[in-house]
Amino acid sequence: MQQTQMAQDNEISNERINAVEAVSFGQALCYWLKLGFISFGGPAGQIAIMHQDLVERKRWISEKRFLHALNYCMVLPGPEAQQLATYIGWLMHRTWGGVIAGGLFVLPSLFILIGLSWVYMAFGSVPAVAGVLYGIKPAVTAIVVFAAYRIGSRALKNAWLWSIAAAAFLAVFVANLPFPLIVLVAGIIGHFGGKYAPSRFVVGGGHKSGDKAFGPALIDDDTPTPRHALFTWKRFALVLAVFLLIWLAAIASLSLMYGWTGTLTQMAWFFTKAALLTFGGAYAVLPYVYQGAVDSYHWLTGLQMIDGLALGETTPGPLIMVVSFVGFVGGWTKAVFGPDAIVASAVAASVVVTFFTFLPSFLFILLGGPFIETTHGNLKFTAPLTAITSAVVGVVVNLAVFFALHVLWPHGMQGGFEWPSLLIGVVAGIALFRFKVGVVPVVLTSGLLGLAIKLIVS
Repeated sequence: MQQTQMAQDNEISNERINAVEAVSFGQALCYWLKLGFISFGGPAGQIAIMHQDLVERKRWISEKRFLHALNYCMVLPGPEAQQLATYIGWLMHRTWGGVIAGGLFVLPSLFILIGLSWVYMAFGSVPAVAGVLYGIKPAVTAIVVFAAYRIGSRALKNAWLWSIAAAAFLAVFVANLPFPLIVLVAGIIGHFGGKYAPSRFVVGGGHKSGDKAFGPALIDDDTPTPRHALFTWKRFALVLAVFLLIWLAAIASLSLMYGWTGTLTQMAWFFTKAALLTFGGAYAVLPYVYQGAVDSYHWLTGLQMIDGLALGETTPGPLIMVVSFVGFVGGWTKAVFGPDAIVASAVAASVVVTFFTFLPSFLFILLGGPFIETTHGNLKFTAPLTAITSAVVGVVVNLAVFFALHVLWPHGMQGGFEWPSLLIGVVAGIALFRFKVGVVPVVLTSGLLGLAIKLIVS
């Protein structure tokens, strides 16, 4: 009887594996391409779109397996929604499935942002464009405040974690300490806090297991892990070696062509480091990007950084794609290929920055995915991650304060106060907090308000 039951289970499992293969690579490719153009709403909105499509409608993957993968992506540095798409694509269609899924999640946004960045640099001083940006800037400030609220409401569950967030804010705002140091110290605090006060560091976890039933899925709760997704040390070493070779070849080529101190080489090195520090999402790493891109390398100004974030909010794809704007403006400003090829310089810099920002995300999934597939229980956040998440709240609040100062006093504290900007920011905040309006409508409406104000004033 037991052998008969085992045979039936194996038969069902084999049928499900065949069903997964029934979703052709071409079908999956079409979906990932479509997702790249409709993935608005930040990580929460992007994950919701994938859940609705892949778990509820298409039934490509069960909710339990979907959330299990998501929990892993939430632990990683980098854009969790893009990594989740990479994970599911890899699980269904091997390495190229993951590369295509993750790549198409980014490419539409890259092309759109390159176009918008060109318009910004070429026509940003035109009154109509300047008016729209005038209205968008205070809206972006309200969006950052809202982001801090969303992260904080989930993460700061007791006085210990509130203290870590406050200390992180002061460390950046007062002492101007670098973001990597803050992450390291928070992780150490969490490590020892988890040992000696575990009850204070168990909150801030990932997503709970799903309890909704949507019917049988192609990759179901009990579907065996495909052969290509099984963990072996040989495969682990091979994947790591391949990615290291790709990274070394790319950065060595830039160094040979432009020198180690060349703009493109320094962008590659800087954004590799930034990619490894994006715990807590794009808002958390933006202060680090600001410190490097604005203060250290002078690739763009603080106000241009705010404008870039505004453009990033209005395009599909991960918000961290704002780095492609940073690269574009930096390439334009530094004229990497000379004054006669400014646009080519900007496009090349944007592509370089995007490549080095997202390369680690593919590594984390293809390297760690097989190990995660061996643990189909709930992946828990560790105490260090809980502390880091708390510190991220303080860092994001600092970012909001920084934006507010530059938007409300654009000419310094000695200059005039921008009352219209305050009004637009308050209206945007009410729309976000009270009426739960989406980010894109808030940004677009604020841009129109800014345009109207500038037309009236002029």
